[in-house]
Amino acid sequence: MSAERRDPYALALRLLARREYARLELRDKLLRAGCDAEDVTRALDALAAAGHQDDARYAEMLTRTRMRQGHGPLRLRQDLRRAGIEPVAEAETHWLEQAQAVYRKRFGRTAPADAKEYARRVRFLTGRGFAGEMIRRVLAADGDEDLPAG
Repeated sequence: MSAERRDPYALALRLLARREYARLELRDKLLRAGCDAEDVTRALDALAAAGHQDDARYAEMLTRTRMRQGHGPLRLRQDLRRAGIEPVAEAETHWLEQAQAVYRKRFGRTAPADAKEYARRVRFLTGRGFAGEMIRRVLAADGDEDLPAG
């Protein structure tokens, strides 16, 4: 087992068999496992060349996961940066509809009763990673079928 712990390629394959990892995450895990830094770099290069590890695929997986969890674009960008991936423009992602769905799941179609409740709802959406303008539009559409244009 100790020989396998020191073989970064084999250890990385075992980790990747469970889920996707960003290159930086995988590198950190391998270094913490006691693998040599140069061996880790070679192993990561070999894994990428073989198609076993791909940061773009990881970013797609993370985007799907965060959307399914009800998180917004700010949270996604933060998570991608933490994984060592520079976020690119989100294509075909309907963040406004995502924000409205998360809002309605939590609060239904009821309007906030007072300023305190309005602030609580803003904090909720902010904590989920939605931007201010998006939050204002969702709260303005409160109870309406469609979001306001613009």
